[in-house]
Amino acid sequence: MRIELVSEPGDPARPNEDFASVGLPASGQGGSLVVLDGVTPPPGDDGCLHSVHWFSARLGGALTELSVSRRDLTLAEILSRSVLRTSEAHSDTCDLSHPRTPQATVVLARWSGDLVEYLVLSDSALLLESPAGEVTPVLDDRLSRVPRASLASDAIADATVRNKEGGFFTAAADPSVAARAVTGTVPRAEVRALAALTDGATRWVEKFEEGDWGGLFTTVRKEGAQALVDRVRTLERADAEARARLRRSKTHDDATVVFVEW
Repeated sequence: MRIELVSEPGDPARPNEDFASVGLPASGQGGSLVVLDGVTPPPGDDGCLHSVHWFSARLGGALTELSVSRRDLTLAEILSRSVLRTSEAHSDTCDLSHPRTPQATVVLARWSGDLVEYLVLSDSALLLESPAGEVTPVLDDRLSRVPRASLASDAIADATVRNKEGGFFTAAADPSVAARAVTGTVPRAEVRALAALTDGATRWVEKFEEGDWGGLFTTVRKEGAQALVDRVRTLERADAEARARLRRSKTHDDATVVFVEW
């Protein structure tokens, strides 16, 4: 099995708000991956004493543990329990009803000898590659369908559409959000490799239009996960003056890629 994990902050002076892990059970049978993209809030009060980095690490740790140890639970149930566990860790000190309480996008994947399960919530991505080399993206596109007039900026959505019907959903403090995730299963024989990416890495496709999902996957397979992040950084630096035209809120973003091949 080949496993690669790269997670790089957009700004070395700030904590990386992404989280990534690969869990392999002691039995050696199957495994799981977790990728989160913490949502950077705008300046001002968010009702919480804790950072987005803290939240991503807490939620990511719970997801990693449960996806490995509780194979009797669906991925949606694991997300629900992990959100609840994380909420309980700071409900006594923080206002979790605040619309900008720490939150994150989620990608979960778990595989056994005969099945691959997946869950995607918000705008991180999961790519599945077939034995024939065909790449299928698993996406939650609700954020991209929100009218731009409803968004305060490219990265920060207004409270009227975040975690609201008709808007888009992220993992924050409400365990019921798990029911909003894109979920499914695929026979293990139909998947030879997969990749999970935060939107700091998917910019190669979605912002810069350097290629399609198959091209991105080929880059990671042939050159490695770090090569994809390096390419995105080069494009960002070259295009810094076009930020307004491309409606990007920041030149660089935290970028995470997890690649698994069996």
